Amino acid sequence: MCSRQTDRMGDILATEADLLGMIKEFLKFEDFEDTIHSFDKECKSKGKLVSKPQGSALRDYKTLNIQKDLLSSFDDGDHKVFFELWTENIPSEVKDTDPEAQSLEFYLHIHFTIYPLRRHPGRHDRAEFEERISFFKQYLETRGAALSQTTKFLPYYALPFVPNPTVHPSFKDLFQDSWIPQLKDKLEHFLSVTLKPSNTPRLLNLYKEGGRSTKDTIQQLQLQLVESDRRTASYVRKYNKMQADYHNLIGITAELVDSLEATVSGKMISPEYLQSVCVRLFSSQMRQSVVQSTDFTRPGTGYYSMSPYDDGYASSMLRASIAPPRSKEVPMLPSLDYVKLKKDLCEGPDRLRSLLLQALRWRLTRSLPGEQRDTVLQAYISNDVLEHYSTKQPPAIGRHIQDINHLQKGKSVLHLMRSKSEIVRQYMARLINAFASLAEGRVYLSQTPILLKLLTEALRTEEKESLTRENVLVALQRLSLRRSQQTPMIADDLIGWLVDELQDSDCLSDYTLEYAAALLMNLCLRTKGKRKCAENAKHVLKVLTDLLGHENHEIRPYVNGALYSILCIPSVRQEAKEMSVEEILRCYSKEENPDLNRQIEFIIKQLNSAEEEGPESDDEEEEDDNDEDLMEADPDTEEVLQPQPRELCGESLLTTEYLGIMTNMAKSKRKTSPLQRTSIDEPLQRPVTPSSHRNVGAVDYRSSEGGSLPPSRHNSRPPSRSGSRPSTADSLRHSIDSECGRLSQESELEGPYEGRARKGHSQEEHNGHTASGGL
Repeated sequence: MCSRQTDRMGDILATEADLLGMIKEFLKFEDFEDTIHSFDKECKSKGKLVSKPQGSALRDYKTLNIQKDLLSSFDDGDHKVFFELWTENIPSEVKDTDPEAQSLEFYLHIHFTIYPLRRHPGRHDRAEFEERISFFKQYLETRGAALSQTTKFLPYYALPFVPNPTVHPSFKDLFQDSWIPQLKDKLEHFLSVTLKPSNTPRLLNLYKEGGRSTKDTIQQLQLQLVESDRRTASYVRKYNKMQADYHNLIGITAELVDSLEATVSGKMISPEYLQSVCVRLFSSQMRQSVVQSTDFTRPGTGYYSMSPYDDGYASSMLRASIAPPRSKEVPMLPSLDYVKLKKDLCEGPDRLRSLLLQALRWRLTRSLPGEQRDTVLQAYISNDVLEHYSTKQPPAIGRHIQDINHLQKGKSVLHLMRSKSEIVRQYMARLINAFASLAEGRVYLSQTPILLKLLTEALRTEEKESLTRENVLVALQRLSLRRSQQTPMIADDLIGWLVDELQDSDCLSDYTLEYAAALLMNLCLRTKGKRKCAENAKHVLKVLTDLLGHENHEIRPYVNGALYSILCIPSVRQEAKEMSVEEILRCYSKEENPDLNRQIEFIIKQLNSAEEEGPESDDEEEEDDNDEDLMEADPDTEEVLQPQPRELCGESLLTTEYLGIMTNMAKSKRKTSPLQRTSIDEPLQRPVTPSSHRNVGAVDYRSSEGGSLPPSRHNSRPPSRSGSRPSTADSLRHSIDSECGRLSQESELEGPYEGRARKGHSQEEHNGHTASGGL
């Protein structure tokens, strides 16, 4: 015990002496001569030891060794050792902010990349050169990306794509005998200035480094916390889905056991029952039409393989549904010069504007679903292709002066919605609709307060049958999936406009009618929307009940959902009773549609309830629950803009006139959350959009009637005013074959790419059950 106390006391004295030494060193650094004299005198009188500063000589020795190691690695071409020392010893504030340091680092990367070519010009190791090229490309995509807009560095971004740089005229200076000595002189000068021996006292260094370290640690922990929360939410969603699938399988298994027991007793299993079981089994794996194409009433007509474990078409599909998808290499589309592109969108002639808007939309809608499309969308967002940030109040006055001037002069891209050219307005609306079709696109659009004003303005002023108004309406409907967008829509009396439009439903195309009804329902689900309907309850109820008799039955779920929602308001219920709404509903319940009948029963029950109106909905500020992509096929049949002979359009226009460098920002896509499904028996009670509801509705139907045959598999999108539109599979195949596939194959001739991605195509992605969206 005594020995331990002695050791502890020795440690305290040593630490105390070191601290006193640092204090004296700091006082000496600041020239506090009188204070130092008093300090020495008092320490001596109290018997305190003051250590002498010993770190400076050691630091000087280490600094010189680091410089030697860096220069030695430079001469040897050892890029791994060099950049490891560079990262550890060059201060981050110098590396990240000093233009000279950034320029030197760029040329150093070039030096190490071409080192094998200079060392053995005629017989260089190809594998080593490829490794260094890969290292250089990684640098260009990360730290080097910031220099891509500097003219003198621009030619070197093509270096990784040149087969033999030694004979290329753009790189002849790199292979001159004087190039390496000049670069080494710059490196030596930089190191002598940056790594010069420091006379800074240790106390000051501790203060600076300690504060920075703590701040960095806190930021890192905050990022980890956000990532952990995101992953936790993702795991909870996956768990809930697995649990639902498990319960479904248990139920089906129990029914199958009962059926096996029945066969032992001599009872037959009907083909209809077998059909319903298979539909439920496939409900979460593949489209309904796949199951319906199997004729269970004619055994032996399905596909049979030679595998002893593959005894039928249904079992084959089951095994195929859990087989790991085959990966396919999908190239990224070329980067674009968004600065030039946005300038031409704002200031170019109307013809060019329209062609650019069309090309941007095609790039998004014709890209392959998955990483290729995600990269296109993230490039649009990160480069602010719609200039939505220029419509916001900037954080600093001098930072976005140009953006503010553009806004005041109506020169932001979004203000093309107010263009005098109908074609420009139409193609701007189509591009916005394409953004609204994707979950990340809706997030981007939702950050633009002026967007809703521009869209609702166009909705009220565009001609009734125009494609511009149709696309604006669909975009608004998709944006209404987000609660942050519902509130201003309700405040702008969009509900009143929709009710007036739906009153004359015979003058609307089926497509417009369906999306208008769906938008009205989404807004009516909010407490504010219900109260807005209550202001003119008689008119709203009259329009909704009339719509129940419309020949387009696709709108009924949305009409039922709107009715069920607004009838929770006592004043609306009272008005409905005075209008004999219950009798009207019972007339429709006589139809041979069990699903509709059950929904009407729920509406009647709501109508006759006596509960008072509750407070503001608990879910008014909930997170948006519909986070899925709604991209539908993009038909060319309604393209009013056609290229003239020898006129560039589409991807050719973008890659010929607006090819950029490193503007595709890779970013992982957010995981989409599964929809919270309402039972098919009940009216809709969550915001939906028609394309998603058709898919979900098909799945819901499967679980509703165990022994009944499913509905027809021909479930296409309602025709627009110009006629029926092609299916997703046909349109996607056409778009891929016509342009994206060709561009993918010609990628190495067109320009630099951000990388190649591996994409597994599931059956759903290849045969997505959607239809045209008028983009």
